[in-house]
Amino acid sequence: MANEAAAAQLQTVPQILFRDKQARIILLLKNSQQPWYLSTLSKACDTTYVHTSNFIKTCESLGITTNEKHGKIKEIKLTERGMQLAELLSVMYGIINQTSAQQQKVKASEPAKEEKKEAKEENKEEKK
Repeated sequence: MANEAAAAQLQTVPQILFRDKQARIILLLKNSQQPWYLSTLSKACDTTYVHTSNFIKTCESLGITTNEKHGKIKEIKLTERGMQLAELLSVMYGIINQTSAQQQKVKASEPAKEEKKEAKEENKEEKK
């Protein structure tokens, strides 16, 4: 039964982390020196407080985040495991952004190539 629970938990990790808003929350926690609270995370990622709270609870149960209470508020921090996952997400998004930029360059150059071909064909026709 422990193996089933571990397998179920592993299946939920990609489903949780590969969504845009959840990934943004993890990356904010990684890349910032400021203290993060549920309310500031939800505002920064344009999510509801409840959504952020539920996501952070799930991350805590998976060992990705931890919290430190300061009076009534909780400061959210990444665990070492969370930092490793955040680094992987950062690398993954970097690769995706590079690929997107390369595809945009190719698409932008395609019309220029078409125009050059058309211009060459017109010049050939004019010479005849």
